Amino acid sequence: MSSMFSVSRFLRSTACAVSLCVGLTAFAQPAHATLISTEQVAQEAAAQARTAAGQTQRDALAGHLDRPELLAKLQEWGVTPEQARERVAALTDEEAAALVAQIDSAPAGGDVIGAIIFVFVLLLITDILGFTKIFPFTRSVR
Repeated sequence: MSSMFSVSRFLRSTACAVSLCVGLTAFAQPAHATLISTEQVAQEAAAQARTAAGQTQRDALAGHLDRPELLAKLQEWGVTPEQARERVAALTDEEAAALVAQIDSAPAGGDVIGAIIFVFVLLLITDILGFTKIFPFTRSVR
């Protein structure tokens, strides 16, 4: 009787295990595998690199927003720092790259060559008018 009890118990547990497996296969999703080309992989990698570069450039622009002189100028124009950060976050990758390139190429002291030319012309005029005698090649009108 005990061998019959164990066989019945074995069949019952096996039936439960099989029904559990069959029931769980209803939740399984079919997998769709397709081949992808090397070009698709390269395009995806390039897109990810552009996105990472764009985020790096936006981070650099956000770092510039922490400068006190820039914050003062923005507030003078009526732009809050939060609005400026939102606008930087809304830039496209190309716009962020162009803005970072423009900031990097701008001279640190403003238009230095223009200031030098202005001082030269000012001293030349004052030398010609006779107020100063700096340049030996000029002749005073006085």
